[in-house]
Amino acid sequence: MPRVNTGITRRKRHKKILKQNKGFRGTNSRLYKRAKEANLHAGQYAYIGRKLRKRDMRRLWITRINAALQTVDPDLKYSRFIKQLNDKKVALDRKILAELAVSDFNAFKQVVATVR
Repeated sequence: MPRVNTGITRRKRHKKILKQNKGFRGTNSRLYKRAKEANLHAGQYAYIGRKLRKRDMRRLWITRINAALQTVDPDLKYSRFIKQLNDKKVALDRKILAELAVSDFNAFKQVVATVR
């Protein structure tokens, strides 16, 4: 069997990785071996970041709801409010409640009134 030259294939593979690493610092965007390792790490960080974003958004929604509750009724705590929502079977999640608190405060007041 004849010997296969990998020049074109290898160059294509290297250029693909180096193109993905454009903007990385130092040799992580220039040397193939370092770029390949940096690319793997970047993928891991991106995966973790997608999980963290969900956690951060939930924290933000809870903070917004709690702040809006304090302006409506200073005695009403967030946890009690959520429990009352579940007891009254109001099917609004934290994302929607936070959006109401920010954009349509009167509707949020009505939700608090129906819960109480």
